[in-house]
Amino acid sequence: MSYLDNIRTFVRVYELGSMSAAGRDLRISPAVTSSRISQLEEHLSVRLFQRTTRSLAPTEQGKAFYGGACEILESVENAEAQVVNITENPKGALYVAAPLGVGRRLIAPQVPLFLKEYPEVLVRLRLTDRKVDLTTEGLDLSFFLGQPEDSNLRIRKIADVERVLVASPQYIEAHGKPASGDDLTGGKHECLNLRYPGATEFQWRLVTADGPRKFRVAGRYESDDGDVLTDWALGGHGIAMKPVFEVADHLKAGRLVTVAETTPPEPIQMACLFTHRRGQDPKTRLFMEFIIDKISKVVRDSSGQVQLPR
Repeated sequence: MSYLDNIRTFVRVYELGSMSAAGRDLRISPAVTSSRISQLEEHLSVRLFQRTTRSLAPTEQGKAFYGGACEILESVENAEAQVVNITENPKGALYVAAPLGVGRRLIAPQVPLFLKEYPEVLVRLRLTDRKVDLTTEGLDLSFFLGQPEDSNLRIRKIADVERVLVASPQYIEAHGKPASGDDLTGGKHECLNLRYPGATEFQWRLVTADGPRKFRVAGRYESDDGDVLTDWALGGHGIAMKPVFEVADHLKAGRLVTVAETTPPEPIQMACLFTHRRGQDPKTRLFMEFIIDKISKVVRDSSGQVQLPR
């Protein structure tokens, strides 16, 4: 068994916190994963993980070894880059995260096109509307909507994404059409909210005649999945704030209509995050440039196809 494979397996177990998760990620069986860790521990004559039937945690030796292990893998990648034209023929796994709506509609459709051009790259796409940590989760690249909290990461802006407040015709018929953000406060309307971990209240930032202003909204419906909010809006259960590209087809078909047009939402930034080290990886740069070129056009076209309130 390759010592390098054992190190790669250790790094993924450390980052994912689970033998089974690391095995799935590396496409090897749990038995092989466990065997590689045992071989590495035997070679180093230390215990890298404390294992019980219910949990796994790195030992102090494991924590110390992780940093060096990452440097070893990075050095190998850099050495390979010196002898292989990796810019034209990139290889290896690429770990990418994105919000559900962005990932499903914008990124996932482009992955097969990228892999057709670069068949020796493996794209591991993880979709979630929760905030992700690139370092602890072993990610190369993360797409997001909004403002990043970690200033130590590199950011590449893609576009300012237009957003709209939408509801179904059935909802408007039953509850009336709000004219502005003021009509959304005080429980006058059912607002469908995207919940983030730690959120205690919901505020929608809307553009008024006097400039941007936050409106505190509430409702009985909330989810950490943006597509669920769209489904609820389509079902007539309330008003949602959505990026235009996510609801453009529904707006054109009349399944959803815009509301509170006098106070539209502020556009939201779409960007990608990466660490300095990951950004030096040719396959990461190639994938980032490829995706940005494709999805920025989709975002522009979606906004152009829908009559947005001004």
